[in-house]
Amino acid sequence: MSQVLMPKATAVWLVENTTLTFDQISAFTGLHPLEVQAIADGEVAGGMTGLDPTTNGQLTKDEIKRAEADQAARLKLSPRDIPEPVARSKGPRYTPVAKRQDRPDAIAWLLKVHPELQDSQVAKLVGSTKSTVQSVRDRTHWNMQNVRPRDPVTLGLCSLKDLNDSVDKARRKAAREDAAKKKASAKATMAEEPVAEEPVAEEPAAEEPAADEPTVDPADADQPDLGETRHN
Repeated sequence: MSQVLMPKATAVWLVENTTLTFDQISAFTGLHPLEVQAIADGEVAGGMTGLDPTTNGQLTKDEIKRAEADQAARLKLSPRDIPEPVARSKGPRYTPVAKRQDRPDAIAWLLKVHPELQDSQVAKLVGSTKSTVQSVRDRTHWNMQNVRPRDPVTLGLCSLKDLNDSVDKARRKAAREDAAKKKASAKATMAEEPVAEEPVAEEPAAEEPAADEPTVDPADADQPDLGETRHN
Protein backbone atom coordinates (compact mmCIF):
# COMPACT_ATOMS: atom_id res chain seq x y z
CA MET A 1 0.00 0.00 0.00
CA SER A 2 1.27 3.52 -0.83
CA GLN A 3 2.38 5.60 2.12
CA VAL A 4 1.55 9.24 2.80
CA LEU A 5 4.41 11.64 2.18
CA MET A 6 5.50 13.45 5.37
CA PRO A 7 2.70 11.98 7.52
CA LYS A 8 3.23 14.23 10.54
CA ALA A 9 3.20 17.44 8.51
CA THR A 10 0.12 16.16 6.65
CA ALA A 11 -1.59 15.43 9.98
CA VAL A 12 -0.82 18.98 11.15
CA TRP A 13 -2.53 20.42 8.08
CA LEU A 14 -5.58 18.14 8.38
CA VAL A 15 -5.99 19.01 12.06
CA GLU A 16 -5.82 22.74 11.33
CA ASN A 17 -7.87 22.86 8.13
CA THR A 18 -10.51 20.12 8.32
CA THR A 19 -13.11 18.72 10.69
CA LEU A 20 -11.90 15.16 10.31
CA THR A 21 -11.78 13.04 13.47
CA PHE A 22 -8.54 11.95 15.07
CA ASP A 23 -9.26 8.37 14.01
CA GLN A 24 -9.73 9.39 10.38
CA ILE A 25 -6.49 11.38 10.34
CA SER A 26 -4.72 8.53 12.12
CA ALA A 27 -5.93 5.94 9.59
CA PHE A 28 -4.80 8.13 6.68
CA THR A 29 -1.37 9.17 7.98
CA GLY A 30 -0.47 6.02 9.90
CA LEU A 31 0.08 7.94 13.14
CA HIS A 32 -1.39 6.79 16.44
CA PRO A 33 -4.69 8.50 17.38
CA LEU A 34 -3.11 9.76 20.61
CA GLU A 35 -0.30 11.35 18.62
CA VAL A 36 -2.85 13.07 16.39
CA GLN A 37 -4.62 14.33 19.49
CA ALA A 38 -1.31 15.58 20.88
CA ILE A 39 -0.76 17.48 17.62
CA ALA A 40 -4.18 19.09 18.03
CA ASP A 41 -3.33 20.02 21.63
CA GLY A 42 -0.03 21.55 20.57
CA GLU A 43 2.02 19.04 22.56
CA VAL A 44 3.59 17.47 19.47
CA ALA A 45 4.96 19.05 16.26
CA GLY A 46 4.82 22.52 17.72
CA GLY A 47 5.81 25.09 15.11
CA MET A 48 5.75 22.52 12.29
CA THR A 49 4.34 23.81 9.02
CA GLY A 50 1.48 21.68 7.77
CA LEU A 51 1.65 20.01 4.36
CA ASP A 52 -1.44 20.32 2.19
CA PRO A 53 -2.08 16.86 0.71
CA THR A 54 -4.26 18.37 -2.04
CA THR A 55 -1.32 20.28 -3.55
CA ASN A 56 0.87 17.24 -4.01
CA GLY A 57 -1.90 15.08 -5.43
CA GLN A 58 -2.38 12.77 -2.45
CA LEU A 59 -5.94 13.91 -1.75
CA THR A 60 -8.71 15.82 -3.47
CA LYS A 61 -10.99 18.37 -1.81
CA ASP A 62 -13.98 16.23 -2.70
CA GLU A 63 -12.45 13.27 -0.88
CA ILE A 64 -11.92 15.40 2.24
CA LYS A 65 -15.54 16.63 2.10
CA ARG A 66 -16.80 13.07 1.72
CA ALA A 67 -14.91 11.95 4.85
CA GLU A 68 -16.02 15.02 6.81
CA ALA A 69 -19.66 14.17 6.11
CA ASP A 70 -19.27 10.62 7.41
CA GLN A 71 -17.09 9.99 10.47
CA ALA A 72 -16.99 6.25 9.71
CA ALA A 73 -15.50 6.91 6.27
CA ARG A 74 -11.78 6.64 5.61
CA LEU A 75 -9.73 8.83 3.32
CA LYS A 76 -8.37 7.21 0.16
CA LEU A 77 -5.19 8.25 -1.56
CA SER A 78 -5.60 9.64 -5.04
CA PRO A 79 -4.14 7.52 -7.86
CA ARG A 80 -0.62 8.56 -8.69
CA ASP A 81 0.49 9.28 -12.23
CA ILE A 82 4.07 8.38 -11.33
CA PRO A 83 4.66 4.68 -11.97
CA GLU A 84 5.39 2.57 -8.92
CA PRO A 85 8.96 1.32 -8.61
CA VAL A 86 9.41 -2.15 -10.04
CA ALA A 87 10.72 -4.73 -7.60
CA ARG A 88 14.21 -5.82 -8.49
CA SER A 89 14.34 -9.33 -9.88
CA LYS A 90 16.45 -11.99 -8.26
CA GLY A 91 20.08 -11.91 -9.23
CA PRO A 92 23.53 -10.93 -7.97
CA ARG A 93 23.40 -8.54 -5.04
CA TYR A 94 24.35 -4.96 -5.87
CA THR A 95 27.63 -3.99 -4.25
CA PRO A 96 28.68 -0.34 -3.84
CA VAL A 97 31.74 0.62 -5.83
CA ALA A 98 33.70 1.40 -2.66
CA LYS A 99 33.23 -2.16 -1.41
CA ARG A 100 33.75 -4.12 -4.61
CA GLN A 101 37.45 -4.51 -3.94
CA ASP A 102 36.55 -6.42 -0.75
CA ARG A 103 34.59 -9.10 -2.56
CA PRO A 104 37.54 -11.47 -3.19
CA ASP A 105 38.33 -11.35 0.54
CA ALA A 106 34.71 -12.19 1.37
CA ILE A 107 34.68 -15.02 -1.18
CA ALA A 108 37.86 -16.51 0.30
CA TRP A 109 36.31 -16.37 3.79
CA LEU A 110 33.12 -18.09 2.68
CA LEU A 111 34.99 -20.83 0.84
CA LYS A 112 37.16 -21.45 3.91
CA VAL A 113 34.55 -21.25 6.68
CA HIS A 114 31.52 -22.62 4.80
CA PRO A 115 32.78 -25.10 2.20
CA GLU A 116 29.25 -26.52 1.91
CA LEU A 117 28.13 -23.40 0.02
CA GLN A 118 27.90 -23.70 -3.74
CA ASP A 119 29.65 -21.20 -6.01
CA SER A 120 26.32 -19.73 -7.06
CA GLN A 121 25.38 -19.11 -3.41
CA VAL A 122 28.70 -17.45 -2.66
CA ALA A 123 28.38 -15.24 -5.73
CA LYS A 124 24.87 -14.20 -4.76
CA LEU A 125 25.83 -13.36 -1.18
CA VAL A 126 28.64 -10.97 -2.11
CA GLY A 127 27.25 -9.72 -5.43
CA SER A 128 29.91 -11.36 -7.57
CA THR A 129 30.00 -13.94 -10.37
CA LYS A 130 30.62 -17.69 -10.43
CA SER A 131 33.77 -17.19 -12.51
CA THR A 132 35.23 -14.89 -9.86
CA VAL A 133 34.38 -17.39 -7.13
CA GLN A 134 36.01 -20.17 -9.13
CA SER A 135 39.16 -18.09 -9.68
CA VAL A 136 39.48 -17.47 -5.93
CA ARG A 137 38.86 -21.18 -5.25
CA ASP A 138 41.55 -22.18 -7.77
CA ARG A 139 43.82 -19.36 -6.60
CA THR A 140 44.04 -18.00 -10.13
CA HIS A 141 42.53 -14.60 -9.31
CA TRP A 142 44.59 -11.73 -10.72
CA ASN A 143 45.01 -10.19 -7.25
CA MET A 144 45.29 -13.45 -5.34
CA GLN A 145 48.50 -12.40 -3.55
CA ASN A 146 46.57 -9.63 -1.77
CA VAL A 147 43.42 -11.63 -0.96
CA ARG A 148 42.84 -12.07 2.77
CA PRO A 149 39.75 -13.99 4.03
CA ARG A 150 37.40 -11.56 5.78
CA ASP A 151 33.82 -11.96 7.04
CA PRO A 152 31.36 -10.57 4.45
CA VAL A 153 28.95 -9.56 7.23
CA THR A 154 31.64 -7.40 8.82
CA LEU A 155 32.48 -5.94 5.42
CA GLY A 156 28.84 -5.06 4.88
CA LEU A 157 28.48 -7.18 1.76
CA CYS A 158 25.62 -9.28 3.14
CA SER A 159 23.48 -9.59 6.25
CA LEU A 160 23.87 -12.26 8.89
CA LYS A 161 20.35 -13.49 8.15
CA ASP A 162 21.13 -13.99 4.44
CA LEU A 163 24.32 -15.83 5.33
CA ASN A 164 22.57 -18.14 7.81
CA ASP A 165 19.76 -18.84 5.35
CA SER A 166 22.24 -19.80 2.62
CA VAL A 167 24.23 -22.04 4.96
CA ASP A 168 21.09 -23.80 6.22
CA LYS A 169 19.91 -24.35 2.65
CA ALA A 170 23.28 -25.80 1.63
CA ARG A 171 23.39 -28.13 4.64
CA ARG A 172 19.87 -29.42 4.02
CA LYS A 173 20.77 -30.14 0.40
CA ALA A 174 23.96 -31.94 1.45
CA ALA A 175 21.98 -34.05 3.95
CA ARG A 176 19.47 -35.04 1.26
CA GLU A 177 22.24 -36.01 -1.16
CA ASP A 178 24.02 -38.04 1.54
CA ALA A 179 20.81 -39.89 2.40
CA ALA A 180 20.21 -40.64 -1.29
CA LYS A 181 23.75 -42.01 -1.68
CA LYS A 182 23.34 -44.27 1.35
CA LYS A 183 20.04 -45.56 0.03
CA ALA A 184 21.51 -46.29 -3.41
CA SER A 185 24.51 -48.04 -1.81
CA ALA A 186 22.22 -50.23 0.30
CA LYS A 187 20.22 -51.23 -2.78
CA ALA A 188 23.40 -52.10 -4.68
CA THR A 189 24.66 -54.25 -1.79
CA MET A 190 21.40 -56.17 -1.62
CA ALA A 191 21.49 -56.79 -5.37
CA GLU A 192 25.04 -58.23 -5.20
CA GLU A 193 24.29 -60.70 -2.39
CA PRO A 194 23.81 -64.30 -3.78
CA VAL A 195 20.48 -66.01 -3.25
CA ALA A 196 20.72 -68.95 -0.84
CA GLU A 197 20.07 -72.27 -2.65
CA GLU A 198 17.85 -74.97 -1.09
CA PRO A 199 19.78 -78.14 -0.09
CA VAL A 200 19.16 -81.18 -2.35
CA ALA A 201 18.17 -84.39 -0.51
CA GLU A 202 20.71 -87.18 -1.12
CA GLU A 203 19.63 -90.76 -1.75
CA PRO A 204 20.76 -93.21 0.96
CA ALA A 205 23.75 -95.30 -0.08
CA ALA A 206 23.40 -99.08 -0.39
CA GLU A 207 24.53 -100.97 2.71
CA GLU A 208 27.75 -102.97 2.27
CA PRO A 209 28.24 -106.30 4.09
CA ALA A 210 30.46 -106.35 7.11
CA ALA A 211 34.06 -107.33 6.56
CA ASP A 212 33.90 -110.48 8.81
CA GLU A 213 30.74 -111.89 7.25
CA PRO A 214 31.30 -114.43 4.40
CA THR A 215 29.91 -113.60 1.06
CA VAL A 216 27.39 -116.19 -0.17
CA ASP A 217 26.72 -116.73 -3.81
CA PRO A 218 22.94 -116.65 -4.36
CA ALA A 219 23.24 -119.69 -6.70
CA ASP A 220 24.69 -121.82 -3.90
CA ALA A 221 22.40 -120.63 -1.12
CA ASP A 222 19.78 -123.48 -1.42
CA GLN A 223 22.08 -126.39 -2.44
CA PRO A 224 22.72 -129.19 0.16
CA ASP A 225 26.16 -130.03 1.42
CA LEU A 226 27.38 -132.94 -0.79
CA GLY A 227 29.85 -134.22 1.77
CA GLU A 228 27.22 -134.78 4.38
CA THR A 229 25.02 -136.74 1.84
CA ARG A 230 27.79 -139.22 0.97
CA HIS A 231 28.51 -139.92 4.61
CA ASN A 232 24.96 -140.90 5.33
